[in-house]
Amino acid sequence: MRFRLTPRETSFYDMFAASADNIVTGSKLLMELLGAESSARAEIAERMRAAEHAGDDATHAIFHQLNSSFITPFDREDIYKLASSLDDIMDYMEEAVDLVVLYEIEQLPKGIEQQIEVLARAADLTAEAMPHLRTMENLTEYWIEVNRLENQADQIHRKLLAYLFNGKYDAMDVMKLKQVVDVLEEAADAFEHVANTVETIAVKES
Repeated sequence: MRFRLTPRETSFYDMFAASADNIVTGSKLLMELLGAESSARAEIAERMRAAEHAGDDATHAIFHQLNSSFITPFDREDIYKLASSLDDIMDYMEEAVDLVVLYEIEQLPKGIEQQIEVLARAADLTAEAMPHLRTMENLTEYWIEVNRLENQADQIHRKLLAYLFNGKYDAMDVMKLKQVVDVLEEAADAFEHVANTVETIAVKES
């Protein structure tokens, strides 16, 4: 860690941690969706929507702080990118739940639980990593593991697509289910974007 003579605005750390904790909430709602009866999914979607709105509020708070702070803990561009990528994760998870409800999907495809388990693990790792931005220590394993998880998510996604196109589903169901698994894949990509941004910040601050 390089030595600094100027004070830094430290509230960003708490806001990033709060945003990541909210993503953990979203990942738990995704897990809950897996075991829920179709009649209970609308209520889960409402809670996910509330969590997504909380995520938006957290992101707007970071942007407001960024615009009003003369001194920031690291580059403004990286703060903006990190906040935006965290927000993207929540948006994708909320979209996936909403699509399941809107499309009235009765049976989720076999294998989608693996996608969601990867997202839940990435959410936990991200929440654990955010407090370490204060010192930039003990972060290497975080971004390595998230990148590994994203590769795993890619493999799961490809298997899900192969399953959807094996002729067991009619064309309309394939379209609906593909959109859901594609959005979950985008969430995995967004976790990787967060990890890559953290790595960039850590390298600059070292």
